[in-house]
Amino acid sequence: MWQQYLDEIINGNPKSLARCISYVENEYDGYEELLKSLPSANTRVIGITGPPGAGKSTLVDGLIGFLAGKGKKIGVICVDPSSPFNLGAVLGDRIRMSEWYNHPSVFIRSLATRGSMGGLHPKIVEITDLMKAFPFDFIIVETVGVGQSEIEIAGLSDSTVVVMVPEAGDEVQTMKAGLMEIADIFVVNKADRPGADLFVKNLREMLAPAFRTHYQEVPVIKTVAPERQGIEELAEILLHQLKKSHVTDKRFWLLAEKAYYLIERKRMKDIDKSELKKEIESVYPRGNFNLYQFIANK
Repeated sequence: MWQQYLDEIINGNPKSLARCISYVENEYDGYEELLKSLPSANTRVIGITGPPGAGKSTLVDGLIGFLAGKGKKIGVICVDPSSPFNLGAVLGDRIRMSEWYNHPSVFIRSLATRGSMGGLHPKIVEITDLMKAFPFDFIIVETVGVGQSEIEIAGLSDSTVVVMVPEAGDEVQTMKAGLMEIADIFVVNKADRPGADLFVKNLREMLAPAFRTHYQEVPVIKTVAPERQGIEELAEILLHQLKKSHVTDKRFWLLAEKAYYLIERKRMKDIDKSELKKEIESVYPRGNFNLYQFIANK
């Protein structure tokens, strides 16, 4: 069964891709065999991250328009915040991309974080690798942009775009060093707002020391995504970076991070939080509950 699905994906069948993403997402029986059969692929992955409200979805919409206009096939993974009630995706931002859902060159899949602490979907590594088997020219991964997701997305992407807005001036002063390291491009979106030029100037000044350790200078681009201003410049820089990207020591560290994450999750597979809670509830009333003795017996 899996080989038939895989052959259909490789031949560009979007229905088979959608079905297999669901199988992986929901850990359908035997899905690991599908993953083990995936061919090696060099499809370039673009990561888009940044704080909520920065206009990431509108920016992605503009990038899709540019790339589709060049005759490229694009796969898009949108990782949305989860509903606190059913862990399903809150899909409000997807309305901005609605025109692409039936476009023959564009495949869009929304995923919920499902409570994942980092802001990415728990199966994002596997789903991205599955999508690489499809004949896409590019895959865009847009994250919810909270917590560690900015750092995590670097492990998925060949080029990582960090989107900010002029009002984030105070955030720049306390920006994590890790974020500085993983960003291949900074985008200041909503650049028609007051203070945008000063924000860009301060960001470039702060980036200057990083040039010594970064593989290449980190561009800072101004965009007004709804007006498509700056989208072409961003796309051209992205395409240049992706063409020039090469294997570095950083890539192997990121692959090691992926492997560590997958091994960790596999070994934790039989651990159920609700069962742990029940066990704790049963032994806690006896008194002298010691968490470390409890987990030592697991």
